[in-house]
Amino acid sequence: MTLIVQFRRDLLIAAIGLAVLIAIGLGIEHAWPRDFLTSIFAAGLLAMSLNMLIGYTGLVSFGHAAFFALGGYIFGLLLQSPAFTGAMGAASVPVALVAAVVGTGLYAVVIGAICVRLTEIYFAFLTLAFQMFLYSVILSWVDLTGGDQGLMGGIPRPEFLGIDLGDQYHRYVFCAVLFVVCVMIMRIMTESPFGYTLRMIRDNATRAAFLGVNVTRVKLICFVVSSSIAAVGGVILALFTSGAYPEWAFWAQSGEAIFMIMLGGLNVFLGPVLGAVALRILNDVVQMYTSHTEIVIGLVIMFVVLVLRRGILDFVKDWWVEKQQARLAAENRNGRE
Repeated sequence: MTLIVQFRRDLLIAAIGLAVLIAIGLGIEHAWPRDFLTSIFAAGLLAMSLNMLIGYTGLVSFGHAAFFALGGYIFGLLLQSPAFTGAMGAASVPVALVAAVVGTGLYAVVIGAICVRLTEIYFAFLTLAFQMFLYSVILSWVDLTGGDQGLMGGIPRPEFLGIDLGDQYHRYVFCAVLFVVCVMIMRIMTESPFGYTLRMIRDNATRAAFLGVNVTRVKLICFVVSSSIAAVGGVILALFTSGAYPEWAFWAQSGEAIFMIMLGGLNVFLGPVLGAVALRILNDVVQMYTSHTEIVIGLVIMFVVLVLRRGILDFVKDWWVEKQQARLAAENRNGRE
């Protein structure tokens, strides 16, 4: 399948997926599906962007949530600034969104330039160190960030291009479009020659370097793009909650994203989204019966690690491949007989 044909197929699937998401959000009167899916848009972008590093490049980051939080804070702080909204007027929201993505990307250039030169556990712990640095800045810079209380007072949502983000339906459609656009960007990247270069670096960075690949530069580009997409997830959550909170930059947020990837599967493109959905449902169901959510989630982790030994979609994919291979082998045997 050529890249153009595959792009058209993915674009069609994305358009259908967006139509389904909008139909669910606008067709059901109850607010729960919209709230649930909006939280999945934010968590799904965090997990999928992190999987660009873990699943495609082989870089396990323990600090990816820092970029998620930074995007949310930049977006919220700009919209809470009367000077900014007064100067930008109706363009406040799109300009704040671009500023959140670009600002986070620039921060990621600095952090990534240091981290991507390291490998394995050193990369993981250095990203964690930078995340905890940002977390400490958020907590200590009370005048700007609100400290441990987060951004209080709500985030203004001025109308632009006929989109009123104060309206729950408009806000949901806006977040759904952001989510699908970001997913398409990641899909194009991972299925392009750049994406296959990432896989080659993951499998054998030394061989990639011998073939003329600038490994450090490619890793840095992936790091910056994935961080910028995580920032969009933070923007969606900031819009949804009308605030931003220091917990978004805590190490547990990154750990949760890693668990989403493990649960859904890191070798299938939409695996992290399935993991986000499964984890949210698991949390909601368990909290209906007990407050010991961590125990149940721990047992699920043990099941995934010890029994499946891979994520759900990875397990399904391997099962399907083995089934097809067995069918072809049986047909070959019957042909020889």
